[in-house]
Amino acid sequence: MGIACALFPIMNGLVKLLSASYHFEEVVWARVVSHLVLIVLIFLPRRGWALFRTRQPISQFICSMTLLASTFFFFGAVKYVGVAEAIAISFIAPLAVVFLAWPLLGERITAMRLAAVAVGFTGVLIVIRPGSSVFQWASLMIVASAIAYAIYQIFIRRVAGLDHPSTTVFYSAFGSTIVMSLVVPFVWRTPDNLKDALLLSSLGLFGGIGHYCVARAMTYAPANFIAPFNYTQMIGSVIVGYMLFDEIPDLYTWIGSAVIIAAGLMVGLRSRAKPKT
Repeated sequence: MGIACALFPIMNGLVKLLSASYHFEEVVWARVVSHLVLIVLIFLPRRGWALFRTRQPISQFICSMTLLASTFFFFGAVKYVGVAEAIAISFIAPLAVVFLAWPLLGERITAMRLAAVAVGFTGVLIVIRPGSSVFQWASLMIVASAIAYAIYQIFIRRVAGLDHPSTTVFYSAFGSTIVMSLVVPFVWRTPDNLKDALLLSSLGLFGGIGHYCVARAMTYAPANFIAPFNYTQMIGSVIVGYMLFDEIPDLYTWIGSAVIIAAGLMVGLRSRAKPKT
């Protein structure tokens, strides 16, 4: 999970960089296609036809579509929002998992967890500050991206113990590739140079390896232990934002991030606590 959280900020920074020259739909397409090609090249020789074998086709389809929705919303918004601010808002995803696991998985939600979700949303409001210039449609798209990613994480729980992680990562990219291949002809722009072509192709490298690591982590440890590692993305996001765009998060972003992270850690620590006997 630590490897994944080191790779995702790099991918997000490249997305913001490329979105200045190319339609974000084309960037999303490049991301999912290169992801699919990478997974097939790495795992098909090792696993053969077993790579395509799934016991949960419906859940895999939902994983694919929710991950696509999360990517679509995030890539569409990151052009207009700082890298660190975007990641800070997306931190609501682990808390959304807590809330959505109740209707989708039947997991009981306690008053403590409900309070943590409320605190986490308060942190998001501190970051986006309704009434300020930061509060815009792009910020709301990142909230939508985080909710879609939370649903993805819930359904990946269902398949983690039944399908191999490489199968899950393959189907996540396969469904997205089909959908985006229908969209990209309407916005296609041939890369201006070899550098841009390589950067577009690299998105699948960072994203594919990152999501494989997430799926692999889910097979080794429960989600409530893994989820807090998401917050380490803030470190990489600040570094990438500063190096590529000379961005420095403002005080509200740091305060809001601290509130969201505290709420997420409260849920994680509470979930790991042993019941009293």
